[in-house]
Amino acid sequence: MRLFNTKILGTGSYLPERIVTNKDLSERIDTSHDWIVERTGIHQRRVADLSKGENPSGMAKEASLKAIEAANLTPNDIDLILVSATMPDQSMPNTASVLQEKLGITNLCPTLDVNAACSGWIYLVPMADAMIKTGLYKHILIVGSEMLSSFNNWDDRNTCILFGDACGAAVLGRASENEDSRIYSSILTCDSTKKDHLTLMAGGANKRITHEVLDKNEQWMTMNGQQIFKAAVTTMAAHAERVAREAELTLDQIDWFIPHQANLRIIEAVGTRFNIPASKVIVNVDRFANTSSASVPVALDEAIRDGRIKRGDNLLMAAFGAGLTAGAICLKY
Repeated sequence: MRLFNTKILGTGSYLPERIVTNKDLSERIDTSHDWIVERTGIHQRRVADLSKGENPSGMAKEASLKAIEAANLTPNDIDLILVSATMPDQSMPNTASVLQEKLGITNLCPTLDVNAACSGWIYLVPMADAMIKTGLYKHILIVGSEMLSSFNNWDDRNTCILFGDACGAAVLGRASENEDSRIYSSILTCDSTKKDHLTLMAGGANKRITHEVLDKNEQWMTMNGQQIFKAAVTTMAAHAERVAREAELTLDQIDWFIPHQANLRIIEAVGTRFNIPASKVIVNVDRFANTSSASVPVALDEAIRDGRIKRGDNLLMAAFGAGLTAGAICLKY
């Protein structure tokens, strides 16, 4: 059986127009710009506006069209759509099928949503890689589109300062025989013993949104920040080290490290533990905050478009999220 190498053919991203600064939040809750920056490194975040079509599928449309254009393809060249959306447009149909219609795709390609929270887009890459390697599909659109503002409690200073809305997309396809683009190695894990550290309990089958839930203010996300911090640093550093080792690359051979943009302190701690210099780490959490599964593909697209990441570069990407899910990927762009 012939196996193909997988290549990132094109990337795209979308950030909502509205910017909410730390000063804006300080006018609503007991916090300050300096307090937020010291603890998170975040200066501002983007917040989606439904009246402008900035829902998960709407943001995904804009990011996907950019990725498809960068890949020199048309929407109908896409033969599989995979979407990560922690809070989708609606429970059903899935956001991927809504995206198919918005892109004008008429080839009846399959569509699938995956929910691995902040690790979602990282989860999609090895899945797409396996299907491209084996020849099952040629052009796979993978999207992380997140509207965290829809379940962010803007009166809770421990969580509302952390999150923002965004979408990142990429088209994966076959590398030609004369190209050396490939996915070297990957790892996906979940430590469900820590699943209660980051939760959104209401809105599912177990706890529907009722007047009682609303009266108790239980419709929002909750997080044990200290436990998440410890798990994130340990897991991302270990995963990054493992995929680099399995790719048979030294740290000097890693051109860029793209971590999940959850918190600047986490990013710095992972870099220190993994022993990778700050000059090789892509960071945009200061401008966009934690955009969940959109954070890695948005950072990837931004660094490609501004010229930092070039063809032939070795990239290492890592993420963690509710579950606690985690993953890392090492590839040649």
